[in-house]
Amino acid sequence: MRLRHRSGDTLHLGYCTNVHPAEDLAGVIAQFDEYAVPVRDRLGTDVLGLGLWLAAPVAEALAADQALRARLRRELAARGLEVVTLNGFPYRSFHDPVVKRTVYRPDWTTRERLSYTFDLARILADLLPDDAARGSVSTLPLAWRAPWTTAMADQAARRLDQLAAGLAAVQSSTGRVVRVAFEPEPGCVVETTEQAITHLARADTGRLGICLDLAHLACAWEQPATALKALRDRGLPIVKVQLSAALESADPRALHEYAEPRFLHQTRNPYGDAADDLDEAFARNLPGPWRVHYHVPLHADPAPPLTTTVPVLREALKELAGGPEPLCDHYDVETYTWGVLPPALRPRTPAQLADGIAGELAFARDHLRDLGVTA
Repeated sequence: MRLRHRSGDTLHLGYCTNVHPAEDLAGVIAQFDEYAVPVRDRLGTDVLGLGLWLAAPVAEALAADQALRARLRRELAARGLEVVTLNGFPYRSFHDPVVKRTVYRPDWTTRERLSYTFDLARILADLLPDDAARGSVSTLPLAWRAPWTTAMADQAARRLDQLAAGLAAVQSSTGRVVRVAFEPEPGCVVETTEQAITHLARADTGRLGICLDLAHLACAWEQPATALKALRDRGLPIVKVQLSAALESADPRALHEYAEPRFLHQTRNPYGDAADDLDEAFARNLPGPWRVHYHVPLHADPAPPLTTTVPVLREALKELAGGPEPLCDHYDVETYTWGVLPPALRPRTPAQLADGIAGELAFARDHLRDLGVTA
């Protein structure tokens, strides 16, 4: 969906397709009819934005074949869908039975991560609507935190220099601006705002910046206004915002049914205690309250005593879009965990999942409207 900020700037709002498991082009296109078009219809919008996730094999094929990219663009346009952002965090196999720490590999010390991100930038340059100001690709926050040596940090810095040069080449050859956004996440080299400022101090901020995932921000127990001011003061642009909410509970015992084997659910409390997954947090008996890296539906409150970090999302959106000028123009709802929710909350059919995604997008759209953003 396209929304209009009071400044006149266009804000792009969509949902991230990493909730769907397809890892070839036929499967990606099938998602459009099974999920995206029904979501668009439920919202009553002429055009729906998608934050496409393209696994490395399909990205490599698309980047190498202009005809395939043209086909993908036609398939999107024929269904009233558009793409201004890609999710380049998961490399592949994001819906394997067990993902956990494998989602952080390959990391930004490797040529594989650089090549994958270049592929996504080339693809996005051809998918961007003609009137879109720019595109964005989100990516992992360098690497999982351990091991992380000085040599690895130096290698990652060189990869980021190569990335910026490659994005400049994409702009030169296509006329389209594509920026890459590093997404702070619990447990990674870059988890907090201050770590982002430290590790991206040498980055080309004309082409590289931050993907602000609001569940991750909440799990770090950061205050949105303080975090955003720090980024602005250091000149690090917010290239993309992922609209997400984490689980929160003052009574950790209520979280047991959310422990599951596929994804990592990093757990933090406000006293500085940290666990890399829910099972570890239970074993260590961390004092509550807990915030858990478990993306939950924005529009549906869990059963008490559980709550979510939606209040952090609301506060962040006020800072991001409530002022005279927006701090970011790309907003993606990113709840990829629908399929691992406790059974009673899990969608059973494609139609039920489409209902849930549409409900989240309507929630985000309506909150932005409350801040003075118009359709």
